Amino acid sequence: MSLPEYITLNGTNYATAKLSAEAHAQVQNIQVVDVEIARLQQRLAIAQTARNAYSNALVTAVKGSASEVRAPEKKPRSPRKPKAKAE
Repeated sequence: MSLPEYITLNGTNYATAKLSAEAHAQVQNIQVVDVEIARLQQRLAIAQTARNAYSNALVTAVKGSASEVRAPEKKPRSPRKPKAKAE
C-alpha cells in the first residue's frame, strides 16, 4: 500500500515523506487495519440484511399459518352468583 502524501494526527498535518521508518510502519499498520474494519463492516451489513430477510420470511410464514390454524376461543364465563349477606 502506498502512503498518502500527508496524514493528519490530532488535527495536525504531517508530510509522510518526512516521517521516520517507524512512523511509516505505523501508518501502514493503520491502513491495513482500516481495510479490515471496512471488510468487517461490509460483512456485518450483509449479515444484518440476511437477518432482516429471514425475519420477514418468518412473519409471512406465521401470518400464513395463523389463518389456517386458530387457537380455540375461550367460552365466556358465566355470571358470578351473589354472595349471601352475613347477618
